[in-house]
Amino acid sequence: MKDVPVASTITPSAAASAPPGALNASSACLQQRGDAWYLDLEGREYRVGGLEKTVGTDALKVALRLRVPGQGTDLFHLDQLDLCRDMERRRFIDRAAEETRLTSDLLKRDLGRLLLAVEQAQAELSRPQDKLAPAVTLSPEEREAALAWLAAPNLIERLRQAFHQAGIIGEETGTLVAYLAGVSRKLERPLAIIIQSASAAGKTTLMDAVLNFFPEEERVKYSAMTGQSLYYLGETNLKNKILAVVEEAGAEKASYALKLLQSEGELTIASTGKDPQTGKMVTQEYHVEGPVMIFLTTTAIDLDEELQNRCLTLTVDESAEQTGRIHQMQRERRTLAGLIAREERKDLLQLLRNAQRLLSPAEVLNPYAPGLTFPAGRTRNRRDHEKYLTLIDSIALLHQRQRTRGQHLVNGRTVEFIEVTLDDIALANRLAPEVLGRSLDELPPQTRRLLGYVRELVKKKAGTVGRAQAPTFSRKELREACGWSLTQVRVHLERLVELECLALRHGRFGSPFVYECLLDVDAPEAAAHIGLIDVEQLKLAYNGRVAGLEPGVAGQNGHLAGDGETVPPPASPCAPLLNPPPGGVAESRIRNRSGANGLVTSSPS
Repeated sequence: MKDVPVASTITPSAAASAPPGALNASSACLQQRGDAWYLDLEGREYRVGGLEKTVGTDALKVALRLRVPGQGTDLFHLDQLDLCRDMERRRFIDRAAEETRLTSDLLKRDLGRLLLAVEQAQAELSRPQDKLAPAVTLSPEEREAALAWLAAPNLIERLRQAFHQAGIIGEETGTLVAYLAGVSRKLERPLAIIIQSASAAGKTTLMDAVLNFFPEEERVKYSAMTGQSLYYLGETNLKNKILAVVEEAGAEKASYALKLLQSEGELTIASTGKDPQTGKMVTQEYHVEGPVMIFLTTTAIDLDEELQNRCLTLTVDESAEQTGRIHQMQRERRTLAGLIAREERKDLLQLLRNAQRLLSPAEVLNPYAPGLTFPAGRTRNRRDHEKYLTLIDSIALLHQRQRTRGQHLVNGRTVEFIEVTLDDIALANRLAPEVLGRSLDELPPQTRRLLGYVRELVKKKAGTVGRAQAPTFSRKELREACGWSLTQVRVHLERLVELECLALRHGRFGSPFVYECLLDVDAPEAAAHIGLIDVEQLKLAYNGRVAGLEPGVAGQNGHLAGDGETVPPPASPCAPLLNPPPGGVAESRIRNRSGANGLVTSSPS
């Protein structure tokens, strides 16, 4: 229930600051009960419906009901009107006077007080509310256990074991990438994730399983979002948090805001609203701060391209073998071992959530960044390259409790940072081809999988027809081969026909749909290659010299350079470190640029 005090002799600002009981007897309260708002004036009850729909508009069109207690029965009048329109107010007063036997002067005074109360309630609803998550204080034992978990060696391997103990079957790469994306919420430019799969494949289950590893106060989950909903969240409600939307279609109207939030790290909107003090229309600005990690799922194969190229696209294993493993796990949950596993899982998840609470935002320095490689053939590779570097940063940030933070003095300010290691790059290089390789593939994951079934079916039928005749297949034959539904097969076949991988030979005037494969089914399927440098080659190229860790720069010997210490002269440019890899990737050179205070700077990519 929400009370909004209104008094003709007290301004709204004064009423808000007045202590309880300070308002005089003429004041009235607009109260919210369920979906409606109520105003009681000396026994006369006014009910206002639909007030929330007027937020952000110039109108006050509501459903207004007046109820007057009578002898034996109550008197009512119900009408829909815009309280901002004088003609509609007069009509309500005349009709209400007939129905309730009250005087028009009394009703006119009531409606004036009601109008003030509704205007103030509308202004209150339009004001964004910062919903501060309850602070979680760890006990000394919980903190010690979480710190020990973060500081113990083999963190990634223990994470993989935790995924399995939490009930996630398979999906090792996708789960680890989604988890690292969740860690990136602490970075300046977090990653975003879209899990794309067929219906009932388990994409939402995978999302929920990953979200369970993060504290409740650091994740926000919605089933759907309206177009303007993100703009009216509290200013810091999403900062360094995970924003999860169960189905991308439910956020279709908010896709523009999601794209801005991912690219710009903040949202700002100017809209009109009424000044609660003057009643005049004024421009009000709403601001939502990031950074925020965005997490979506979808069954669609045609996604908003601008949103998709801002995200990492994951998929789930839809094979029959994976289905068998899931069935086995579902049966084991009904056993005593499953009951014990569920109880142990609660303790494990609590430990991992506490570990996430102890991670803090930090700058990440990658001294090997100048020597890394990435394809440059497409314009969207500019964003994909940033995702690759952020993936490396997320791995380093996760290991922050295992590394000594470097420090450097910049214009009198001490800047702390965490250094990337070659192990971080090696892990990112193992994850990136499967994840970022999909950005180079013009086929969605499900369509690529169906094309694999088509290849197998055509190879099988090729032995039964002569070489002079190209083998064809029908939708029914393909459905029997892959076990997919008619809708799934039809949608992905249409995409393959559009991309000229298949040709439709029959399918008009009631004849069955027959397709011919236009690809060479005997040729090996092309695999996406993103041209990442081998870590061993990177290690040999640097030969112990790491960009950003020259003598006199903090992070190598633990001393600050520039604060009374002698700064060595800038190092001369290095010789070329990398040989051009096959494919014509340009030769990379590393040039250390030292400022007057010894800080090594680099141009943003």
